[in-house]
Amino acid sequence: MSSELEAINNEFANNPQGLVEWALAQGARPICTTNFRPFEAVILHMVSRVRPDIPIVWMDSGYNTEATYQFADEVIKQLNLNIVSFVPRRTRAHREALDGLMPGIDDPRHAAFTQEVKLEPFERALREMQPDVWFTALRAEDTPERAKMQAVSRNSDGLLKVAPLLQWSAKDMYQYLQAHNLPNNFDYFDPTKVEEKRECGLHLQH
Repeated sequence: MSSELEAINNEFANNPQGLVEWALAQGARPICTTNFRPFEAVILHMVSRVRPDIPIVWMDSGYNTEATYQFADEVIKQLNLNIVSFVPRRTRAHREALDGLMPGIDDPRHAAFTQEVKLEPFERALREMQPDVWFTALRAEDTPERAKMQAVSRNSDGLLKVAPLLQWSAKDMYQYLQAHNLPNNFDYFDPTKVEEKRECGLHLQH
């Protein structure tokens, strides 16, 4: 990591909103990705209050719970989000008609499934939108891999990746939601991860 990014990480270690404002000044084509999982309204509120028109990129796998779709609709309306959806090239119905139900994580077909419903749509989003700043709601307590990450980093393509909430706990997130009267969602399921502490590969590759 460059000394500049190290200094930024130190400066904004306990100031997520300040980090959002700093990062938005660094590029012309910022995006914020979301999957509408628990506490997701926090990052969406933080970025949209500074840049109301920021594209909120949703890789909708087609396998979300009913509650997650309802939550997404509620947050999009409440925050007036500029939502941009990227979906798999095949619908869930099409995929299941040919390949059957979602494979389990021990099934050798699961890697191809993950590539189809999450990784390919995300890579397509990067190609089409060409962002220079990427906001994500990653938190260190999510997985052991994320605990090793920095709040600000650059990937191999030069994209500035910003995780303002990296060091926040679930309690911090809950208190933010309460303070800003934001909804939450706990009926969430990611078919590419299945297990809560398992990585799908997106943040390890990007």
